[in-house]
Amino acid sequence: MNAPTTYAIGIEFIGTNYKGWQRQQEVASIQAHLEHALSKVANHPIEVIAAGRTDAGVHASNMVAHFNTTATRTAHQWLRGVNTLLPNDIALRWLVPMPDDFHARFAATARRYRYITLNQPYRPAILHRQVTHFYEPLDVDSMMAATLHFCGTHDFSSFRSSLCQSKKPVRDIHHIKLFQHGAYFVLDIQADGFLHHMVRNIMGTLFAVGTNKLLADDIPHLIKLKDRSQLPPTADADGLYFINAYYPDKFQTHIPNLPLTPLWLNLPV
Repeated sequence: MNAPTTYAIGIEFIGTNYKGWQRQQEVASIQAHLEHALSKVANHPIEVIAAGRTDAGVHASNMVAHFNTTATRTAHQWLRGVNTLLPNDIALRWLVPMPDDFHARFAATARRYRYITLNQPYRPAILHRQVTHFYEPLDVDSMMAATLHFCGTHDFSSFRSSLCQSKKPVRDIHHIKLFQHGAYFVLDIQADGFLHHMVRNIMGTLFAVGTNKLLADDIPHLIKLKDRSQLPPTADADGLYFINAYYPDKFQTHIPNLPLTPLWLNLPV
């Protein structure tokens, strides 16, 4: 029998039709579809471990994951075979062999998301469920000022879901930037990790700032409260995309640096 090989993979998906990444009984998940397709191609059961666990309705343009297999296949055979078996809203983008000690979740030093808001009076049709539509005018300067208060290491208990299972609410946000391209507002955020609904709760708070329901300078107080009930509603999942995970150099050098889709995920910060 061949020795197991560890592969890193990149997956893109539209999460609208799924209850999130994680495999669950009796509901559709990204992980379950991917494991089914990989197992068929490998001709043995395969478990896939992702860098992050997106929740229901959240999308990804480059979710990094890994799996181990004794099967011998070319990269073309993996990609062609798996993508033939996957639903149309999930695709395997790339696959590369990795050192045996690579772990997509535990080796990751950072995860990065983008949240896309379309700010216009009428709802979109072509981009339905792929961006968050916000019809009220937004004060972008106030929202940009508010983002400055999130950067750094904080206890983000105020910004976690009541269903969050993490034992440690402290996270280090490496960068958080809001920028505007026409009617699109793009939040780019990277941290060592994220709590359940953390990005969506931050975005919901920024919407409150953008509509003058909160001031930018209210953010430090809201963080210190450590009380989710005192904050604005959670923003919709539609606009949230997992766009990358980052690793130490010995792993990162193996991982392809490909353009992201949709194109707005490549907009410069």
